[in-house]
Amino acid sequence: MEALSKNKIKWIRSLRLKKNRTAEELFIVEGAKIVNELIENWPENISCICTTTNDINYNGKCYLTDERSMAAISNMQAPQKIMAVVHMPDLKAQRNDLILVLDGIQDPGNMGTIMRTADWFNIDQIVCSKQTVDLYNSKVVQSSMGSIFRVPVSYQDLTKYLSSSNLPIYGALLKGTNIFEQSFGRKGIIVIGNEGNGISNELLELIQHPINIPRFGKAESLNAAVAAGIILSEFSR
Repeated sequence: MEALSKNKIKWIRSLRLKKNRTAEELFIVEGAKIVNELIENWPENISCICTTTNDINYNGKCYLTDERSMAAISNMQAPQKIMAVVHMPDLKAQRNDLILVLDGIQDPGNMGTIMRTADWFNIDQIVCSKQTVDLYNSKVVQSSMGSIFRVPVSYQDLTKYLSSSNLPIYGALLKGTNIFEQSFGRKGIIVIGNEGNGISNELLELIQHPINIPRFGKAESLNAAVAAGIILSEFSR
């Protein structure tokens, strides 16, 4: 196990920027749970591991460091004892029957949680607008809890994408049919809009089936990730 050099620290820190992640097709994963899952299931995706402990069952490139250096390369306020530099997964959808479309989701925590929820309900793929938060943002990666390695995600021009699809297109809107009064098949595209502004105007005319989650209490709005979970649950019933 090699010591972590200053040059390696500088290189890992550079991956905080999207342009560098994109150029090198690498990103950072932190924490024992997700790194161990990587080692067990996707070791070929690991470029290297940095750790403050020798207690690790990994035969690839591994750097030993101290807590100070780990804090220097970590994206977390409370750095973990282990992190991995990982190749971006090349995932292909096996089916294209039920697709989740994200129109301008900005909050990394929402994005990661939506991915995790899509993984739970076995959604075929997620298609994002180009204005949606970067998939490999550190907070997205942490919130996804490993789902980033299981759920295919792409960034596309959503107007072109939706216009070319033959699947029924559902949109989560304030004015729509009560979701609990409908029967859904296991085929379709579900559009979730931006946290503050909802679905963008250019996509509204492409929504064939507006759906709404009825409010029973007094909350002003519903979190985008929570709304996605409720809708996916109904489609999976």
